[in-house]
Amino acid sequence: MSELVTGEAVALELRPAKLPSRALAVLLDLAVALIAYLVVTTGVVIATASLDEAAQTALSIAMFVLLLVGGPIAVETLSHGRSLGKLACGLRVVRDDGGPIRFRHALVRGLIGVIEILMTLGVVAVIASLVSARGRRLGDVFAGTLVVRERIPVTRTGFVPPPPPWLAGRFAGLDLSAVPDGLWLAIRQYLTRMQQLDPQVGWSMAERLATDLAGRTGAPPPHDVPPAAYLAAVLQERQAREARRAFGNGAAMAAPTPPAPAAYGGGVAAPVGVPYVPPAGVPYVPQAGAEHSRVAPDVVRQPAPPVPQDEPPATGFAPPA
Repeated sequence: MSELVTGEAVALELRPAKLPSRALAVLLDLAVALIAYLVVTTGVVIATASLDEAAQTALSIAMFVLLLVGGPIAVETLSHGRSLGKLACGLRVVRDDGGPIRFRHALVRGLIGVIEILMTLGVVAVIASLVSARGRRLGDVFAGTLVVRERIPVTRTGFVPPPPPWLAGRFAGLDLSAVPDGLWLAIRQYLTRMQQLDPQVGWSMAERLATDLAGRTGAPPPHDVPPAAYLAAVLQERQAREARRAFGNGAAMAAPTPPAPAAYGGGVAAPVGVPYVPPAGVPYVPQAGAEHSRVAPDVVRQPAPPVPQDEPPATGFAPPA
């Protein structure tokens, strides 16, 4: 199967790279690294001809480690998973949840790659890729990464709706370090497909994911926020942190916050003196201590009429047309 399927039976639109394309990318990377190693080593040997044999040997070992080990690690870190060979073959290294890799991922891949690619001439890497269902070598398994194809036919992918604007920055203080990649993937896939689910099933799934996320962060979900909006806001906070790490603090601040979709029951702040009324069917429960929230104090929110008992609870999203 060309798509990744998670434990929740959700298809992820990432296609693992096949062994031939990965082998070709590795050969191209090794060819470039060996050429650079020979050129630099030759220049260093000529420049240090007056040194003794022991010093020249130490310099050769240092050049080997720097160019054949540190070079690929630096290239994958700076290019976010795309080396020269992978760029030529249309491949990219990503995390298990589809996000960009960081230095620790490239470091683990590079160090283990010395053993399974350089020292064993790629035999261990080929066997591990053939055994793995996703074609991962040992470096990918220990680093939690995956090599995927970027050049795939254009298909309609799911869109993650943005959270309501009144939730912007509300979860900036959450500790997201304990949230596993599998839970992030489940949240992202739920948000992209929530309008295709049955309302009652979607509501229970959102509550379960919100409970799991709150258990990992150590902070209970707020009572005045629908579960789907809570998931979207925390996911956006995580993406903003990833953008700040990768591109600097200005990258996340430059993007304007889009208007809240009706799927979450969010709305735009009403003018001064005009009460805010949520959309029909989306109850609003005011939270104690709301004066300390990020909602403007001049915006008055009023609860919507209660939902009849014979109807399923509000799901926090609009059903498909």
